Amino acid sequence: MGTIINVLAILIGSFVGMLLGNRLPEKMSRTLTDAMGLVVLVIGAMNLADLSNEDFKAATGIFPTILVVLASLLIGGITGSLLKIEQRLEGFGSWLQSKTKSKGDRDAFIQGFVNASLLFTIGPMAVLGALQDGLGNGIDILGLKSTLDGFTSVAFAATMGPGVAFSAIPVGLWQGLLTVLAMNVGEVLSSAAVASITATGGILLLGTGLRVLQLRMVSVADLLPSLIAAPLLTIVISSLS
Repeated sequence: MGTIINVLAILIGSFVGMLLGNRLPEKMSRTLTDAMGLVVLVIGAMNLADLSNEDFKAATGIFPTILVVLASLLIGGITGSLLKIEQRLEGFGSWLQSKTKSKGDRDAFIQGFVNASLLFTIGPMAVLGALQDGLGNGIDILGLKSTLDGFTSVAFAATMGPGVAFSAIPVGLWQGLLTVLAMNVGEVLSSAAVASITATGGILLLGTGLRVLQLRMVSVADLLPSLIAAPLLTIVISSLS
């Protein structure tokens, strides 16, 4: 139920944002988006605290946790670039606009879809919340995430339009997959592996924040495989140690 509630929150928030979009002054819309971008940067920075997680440090042994995260980002970046994830995500956004015959600026639609999709899927709350839900430990994390995503969708959709609403698709697929995986596999991730995901996700959130603030269009989507590389590297280094 957690992922379903999350998807509904994004759709409702996007609808409200689109209704307000034409009524909000452009400066106010930009200010709201900037505020969300700054909050994303803060959340990303807070997630980096898991670099000092004791279980993470113990698992990596002589290797500093920041080097494990850096290696994960390099592996993920190379993999994502070869797979052209960012390009494919933007192409999917363009295809969605053409199929829905959405009016408005094409670039705004694509950026709304891509930025919202990245923000709503790469955070540790998405991973941990879906795993918690699948393990039968409640939907507390996804409930909080749904509230945050709903309000964020209002601010984003008011500025970027209907593309934000379609970010509910990757959110539903990603969190739904993790929930089903947790239901069938159980507690497969150690606290050290979870910490590696959280710290790596924090850096990706910093990149997303820079995108939202339009300071630099970091190819965050191409770095998404690092969220898989981080726990795998942690497990491998731990076993070697």
